Amino acid sequence: VQTITSRHRISERYLRVLFAREGTSFTDFVRNERLARAARLLADPLHSGRRISDIAYDSGFADLSYFNRAFRAQFD
Repeated sequence: VQTITSRHRISERYLRVLFAREGTSFTDFVRNERLARAARLLADPLHSGRRISDIAYDSGFADLSYFNRAFRAQFD
């Protein structure tokens, strides 16, 4: 959040308001972007030999258990 607010010269509060207007939060946005990246990599034949855990870590998830729960919740 700090990096983005500094780069765009806005307050953290204003950033949170912008996301709230869209019915989400910054944290949810980042998680969804990471999940989308992981889903693209998992579906890509070029990455078929990679382990799911490696794709999860490369997509920004530090906790594989959390990734599994979030991925199932997002993509059923």
